[in-house]
Amino acid sequence: MDTPKSSPINDTFTLYDLRIEVVGDPQRFVCHHRAGDFFELKGEEVFLPAGQSFTLYALAAIFPLLPAKQRPTHPNDWMTTDAEIGCPDPHCGARFRIIRVQEHLFTHAETSVVPLA
Repeated sequence: MDTPKSSPINDTFTLYDLRIEVVGDPQRFVCHHRAGDFFELKGEEVFLPAGQSFTLYALAAIFPLLPAKQRPTHPNDWMTTDAEIGCPDPHCGARFRIIRVQEHLFTHAETSVVPLA
């Protein structure tokens, strides 16, 4: 007699694609930011438009928040509502707006070699 096979584990999860855009009054910018410049985060990959740059210091300030912004959060959580980060230069008026663009479905098996329990 064949033993019934257990149903496969659902190992899916969702992450948001993010768009991070420079906003603010360009007359108050000290660094080399340009209003409207952006980069995108899709899964674990960062995309910049051809010919566009982003300062290392701004990236260093933004990157620690992005994994949390990629994940669905409770509507009352500040990570859901607060979406702008100030430039790390205290004299610069630039801000970086994090926009949740679209959800994508991932699987644990595609993103990790560690088996699920």
